[in-house]
Amino acid sequence: MSDQSSLPRLDAALVWFRRDLRDVDNTALAEALRRARRVYCVFVFDRDILDILPRKADRRVEFIHASVVELAAALRARGGGLIVREASARDEIPRLARELGVAAVFANRDYEPAAKARDAAVAARLQADGIAFEDFKDQVIFDGAEVLTQGGRPYGVFTPYRTAWLKRLGEDDLRAADAGAECGTLCAPALPPLPTLVDLGFAPTGLADLGIQPGMQGARATLAAFLPRLARYHEQRDFPAVRGVSYLSVHLRFGTVSIRHLVSLANAVRLGRGGEYGLASTAEAAEGGRVWLSELVWRDFYFMILDHFPQVVARAFKPECDAVVWETGAAAEADFAAWCAGRTGYPLVDAAMRQLAHSGYMHNRLRMVVAAFLCKDLGIDWRRGEAFFAEHLNDFDLAANNGGWQWSASTGCDAQPWFRIFNPVTQSQRFDPEGRFIRRYVPELNAVPVRHLHAPWLMSAAEQSACGVVIGRDYPAPCVDHAAARTRTLARYGVLKAAAGE
Repeated sequence: MSDQSSLPRLDAALVWFRRDLRDVDNTALAEALRRARRVYCVFVFDRDILDILPRKADRRVEFIHASVVELAAALRARGGGLIVREASARDEIPRLARELGVAAVFANRDYEPAAKARDAAVAARLQADGIAFEDFKDQVIFDGAEVLTQGGRPYGVFTPYRTAWLKRLGEDDLRAADAGAECGTLCAPALPPLPTLVDLGFAPTGLADLGIQPGMQGARATLAAFLPRLARYHEQRDFPAVRGVSYLSVHLRFGTVSIRHLVSLANAVRLGRGGEYGLASTAEAAEGGRVWLSELVWRDFYFMILDHFPQVVARAFKPECDAVVWETGAAAEADFAAWCAGRTGYPLVDAAMRQLAHSGYMHNRLRMVVAAFLCKDLGIDWRRGEAFFAEHLNDFDLAANNGGWQWSASTGCDAQPWFRIFNPVTQSQRFDPEGRFIRRYVPELNAVPVRHLHAPWLMSAAEQSACGVVIGRDYPAPCVDHAAARTRTLARYGVLKAAAGE
């Protein structure tokens, strides 16, 4: 029997689940079980968030709902339960904490400005009631001041950040956050049935028809399907017609999988220790692990940028880039509408935008292609594209979405140079050489020979007639000439050159 000094110090604690919808390797849950005798768990369908969503058939809400149902079942299987409320979290968490008589509320840290403001408001109300609020690092490997330059400042360039990140990485950083043998008890209060999706005011979206499996089981299945492909990740990840990526981004977004677990896998394979996880330990596999780990470090990097530089939500990371003048007026609105609808006349751009509309997913390479096209071919403000992605992406994450758009627009940290302008035709030829991805999402071009598929407007009238595709009738003519757009873009960004005194 343990002596009294080893018992948990708190009588009761409340774990507030947010974007960490799993009962394993969850820091807040583990800490609560370690430090409290009784542990309650809650998830709030936050009306402050739900009420401003523009669509009531939102795949993300369905994903969250299904994941919450699974989480509740997992907690019941452990002898506990999940309290589910539908309210403003700012009001409900303090109210519930008082109702349960807990000494502390535990949650995993969020880095978005609105979430930080919400948590500060909740913490203040809890403090007024004599209840502690503690948050923990869980959705990243490093945060706060853990990875800084030698001068003690946040990094603004990825490569030295990654070098410092890897140098700091140790076994303790990857250890699963689970309670030890000396732990508290999950409480199982009498609970009403969980609200349905319809109860919340949302309609089903058919996630299963899209092959999307929510929850921890979905995360495990997605990871298991990816691991045999990991050895070739570095070779296949840029080709949207190939299943080369992990497809885990939505699970990372909602915390149905632990970032520590994924980094542990990637790092072991990178170091030739894949055998520890039943994975290949070849030089090719090591390269796949290295590149995948680098992508996971990018995720930490963008969270760090958002945390330290919250102004990026509304403004350019590089202040001088706010001087860039974007296109406005009727022509720009028509171009933006064509981009949103996948009707630009550039097949790869259109295929990517139609994939997003159909499934809520877009391949990472294509996110760069369509973002560059919007900003540098159409000259439209990156914030408009960022907002469109925020509305439609299943895996929308403010940090990564903002970082990716600012990278493409050359306004962000470590962004591509402003004079580097993707050619949508050569990108298409390089990353979808056989046109398999294009043909899937732009079926009106199915009869077009591959030699013309990437720039079908270059076909002669006879060639168009032969394959039954008349440009301007069956498929749009290009809404912009890339060569002319490139000239305008160089002039548009010339203000940066002038600001630098070049």
